[in-house]
Amino acid sequence: MSDLRGELIDGRYQIGAVIASGGMATVYSAIDTRLDRPVAVKIMHAHLAQDEDFVARFIREAKAAAAISHPNLISVHDQGWNTGGTPAVFLVMELVSGSTLRDLINQKGRLAPEEVLPILSEVLSALAVAHKAGIVHRDLKPENIMISTEGKIKVGDFGLARAMSAGQTLTVDASVLLGTVAYLAPEQVQRGIADARSDIYSLGVVTFEALTGKKPYEGESPIHIAYQHVNDRIPAPSTIVTTLPKEIDELVIRATSPDPDLRPANAQELLELVRLAQIAIDPANRQLSLPLGLPPMPVPIKKEPRSKVKKIKEISKKMDTAPVIQNKYSDTGEIRRQTSKRVKRNRIIAISLAIALLLSAGATWYNYFGPGAKVSIPSIVGMKSSEAKNTLTQANLNLKITKEVFSEEIGKGRVIEMNPSAGEKIAADGLIKVTISKGPERYLVPKLSGLSLADAGALLTKSKLVIGSTNYVFNDKVEKDLIIGSSPTSGELIKKNSPVNLLISKGSDLIDVGAYAGKSSDQALNELNDAGFDVTVKEKFSETIKAGNVISRDPQELKMARGAKITLTVSKGPEFVLIPSGLLKTDQQSATKNLENAGFVVKAVVPAKKIAGKVPKVFRVTPVPGSKAKRGSTVLIELK
Repeated sequence: MSDLRGELIDGRYQIGAVIASGGMATVYSAIDTRLDRPVAVKIMHAHLAQDEDFVARFIREAKAAAAISHPNLISVHDQGWNTGGTPAVFLVMELVSGSTLRDLINQKGRLAPEEVLPILSEVLSALAVAHKAGIVHRDLKPENIMISTEGKIKVGDFGLARAMSAGQTLTVDASVLLGTVAYLAPEQVQRGIADARSDIYSLGVVTFEALTGKKPYEGESPIHIAYQHVNDRIPAPSTIVTTLPKEIDELVIRATSPDPDLRPANAQELLELVRLAQIAIDPANRQLSLPLGLPPMPVPIKKEPRSKVKKIKEISKKMDTAPVIQNKYSDTGEIRRQTSKRVKRNRIIAISLAIALLLSAGATWYNYFGPGAKVSIPSIVGMKSSEAKNTLTQANLNLKITKEVFSEEIGKGRVIEMNPSAGEKIAADGLIKVTISKGPERYLVPKLSGLSLADAGALLTKSKLVIGSTNYVFNDKVEKDLIIGSSPTSGELIKKNSPVNLLISKGSDLIDVGAYAGKSSDQALNELNDAGFDVTVKEKFSETIKAGNVISRDPQELKMARGAKITLTVSKGPEFVLIPSGLLKTDQQSATKNLENAGFVVKAVVPAKKIAGKVPKVFRVTPVPGSKAKRGSTVLIELK
């Protein structure tokens, strides 16, 4: 994992310290130098940036988060590719200073219902907006719930978010489940599908853990934990913390039902149950301010028994008819005047509140439904131009291609930059200007064979390429100083200003080869080796060519290229030779010498007993002298 601290990403974001790092990306603090504001920049690990599936998932996170807006959601400002410096796929988000719910649980051990339910309300308030937009988070856990230094709850990390229609949560390899297994709903484990009810299950597990300080299931392996989610029932939190009220138990048990149909259908429904639980635990919660971004909810009023209503009416009637006892020291007129003032003041306050509510409602209508309504810009960076146009059309926006540039990282026809950025809001029918990639900048190597060096140089310059190395070799087919070929070869696409190496002809290198038949093999070998040929010698019997002289040369061309291979056939003399005469009555030594000089092998048969003073003489030769025998064969001589 490369360290990008100190680098300027996309010519805009000055990277600072590492905030967090996971298996998919690293989050840095950064400064948006264009707007001079602190941001968080999430940068995908370099080895995953080569994987189209991971890049698509990363872009999906940006789109999912940018498509929804809520005070309790970490907003997305921008997404793109770093086209200068270190290659990087990045996502720019709101920088939240604070800690996570995981930090709070670790610090306090467990939280009281009065602490958990307000946090859960704000999370559900944000999640309700996402569910209404058709987006499922799929990875809700304490680590993804931020608590800012101001106490504001923020939901982030839509890294696994997906439209509800997409459904699948499985990776393409080995069916590995995405998300943290401790918070996965049974249907995610069993069937690999997820909808809004899967988020409800995850939040139910988060609530259980926050209230008890423990996860509902522990195991030695993720598979063991997943098995328990599928086959067991999450217990009531009060089995661990006995002081918890039954309303809390009912809330957790309902949210974590193994059957998705028995859970609240979405975050809005669970939020209503949380509010009812808050009121049941503390009726003062009826007066709590509502979470931002949600309309006021009607609070159900408990119907009193008829007997109690009748009793209240009787008491009221008695109070209405009871005589007023006036204190002798009181001033009835003054009391009436003060009462009248209070009534008027309360009436003015009520009218002012009503006007404020009307103005607020009018402003809301104007900004969100009326002429002032604005559209949140979806991210289209990385999309093909046609896909980007369809995405903007669905958001009631227009696309205009203002520039096309080469890019080594972004494929041809895909969006590199957009202006305004994703996440910003503009009026409906607004124009989004985009820069489109022309793909990697590549140029065709022209055909250079047969050209002179000067002409080849001019053609390469025209093609935005340059001459590389030049190598001269002999060539019988291409004239001297003309190009034989190039590397890379003609027709290849290469980067701008890349060198093209040239092979240039030195002309013909043919040498006259003499006729060596009948000549000494030593002479032939010396001359051919000196001329640079690769010579091989083989021997052969010849009845006509003297031993040691050349019989033939192969090949027989009169001109050959330097370094060519030549085979010389050299005579071993005749194969059959005459057995010398005059061998009879000679001694063994003389007879043997004459036969060996003629090319034979001699075998002698001597008498068993030698006569003193007498030298044995040849008396028989086989084959007989004067006849022919094969050179190298054996001749028998007998002595007595």
